[in-house]
Amino acid sequence: MPAATEQKPLLGKLRLTSNLRVVTGLHIGAGGENLDIGGLDKSVMRDPLTKHPYLPGSSIKGKMRSILERFLNKPVNRAGGSGTFRYESDDLVSGFSEIKEYKGQLIEFEGAETCEVSRLFGSTGNSCWIPESKSEGVDRDQNAKPRDINGVSYVKVKGRNSPARLIVRDSHLTVKSVDDLKSIDTGLYMTEWKFENGMDRITAAANPRQLERVPAGAIFEFELVYTVENPEQAVKDLQNLAIALAILEDDALGGHGSRGYGKVAFEEFKLFYRDLNYYRTIGNTDRVKQETLTEATNTEQLLNEFAKVTNAVQALLPSGNA
Repeated sequence: MPAATEQKPLLGKLRLTSNLRVVTGLHIGAGGENLDIGGLDKSVMRDPLTKHPYLPGSSIKGKMRSILERFLNKPVNRAGGSGTFRYESDDLVSGFSEIKEYKGQLIEFEGAETCEVSRLFGSTGNSCWIPESKSEGVDRDQNAKPRDINGVSYVKVKGRNSPARLIVRDSHLTVKSVDDLKSIDTGLYMTEWKFENGMDRITAAANPRQLERVPAGAIFEFELVYTVENPEQAVKDLQNLAIALAILEDDALGGHGSRGYGKVAFEEFKLFYRDLNYYRTIGNTDRVKQETLTEATNTEQLLNEFAKVTNAVQALLPSGNA
């Protein structure tokens, strides 16, 4: 059966929770601000109902993806707007991207079925070359003839998408942080001003601007959910996520990281597993409970105890992906 018509397995859900503590003022911009005289040039994201600042899951997930792409040394094979490039698995199986912007240059990519980045974060298919021996059931480009690449016959196909296994939730403030931030007096609701000034190196002309930041000390509730599809890949995927969080602590979340913004720390990890019986027994008096696999105070402990995490996960997951 062609891969495009096969149902993706669902074996269970792994849920990782943590507290995300802001170490230095953090700015994730809302965009579309009104530039009022004396007002903010760049405001932060806020919940439209509560007006509390929050951290969009898309911002955290995007940062984690970019970190893993660099950590795993993935090629930049997909052209974007304004001359930018990024990494994508152009198809489920490995092949070559053809970069039109560089006179048809071929760049090898790993297929989304095995790529450690794409199976976590998903990938969008794109026109590419895959081995003819693996092209059964794939929508081929009828205008392109097969070509020899490194002694193997490749055909041009309209690459297939691969949905993400990872969900990163929006992170909202803890109850205590809401109370703490409501009590500060900065002239802004629950946030702080940060004044920046760009200086012309020749004339000394100033270009002042005012940014809004979430103050240091704020704590957000962080949660990610991983869909278990392949038990043999689940442990490695979890380890890569833990590594990405550790690197993020030594990087920056949000804008203006090189100016000191956006240092964060992850604390009080809890890892849970919910198998299919957990969901089947919802509402029953003998409902199956979720399994707590491990707890860790910080990313260093989480990584140091990963052998324990590995054993716990492997003991609970099905032995196969069928």
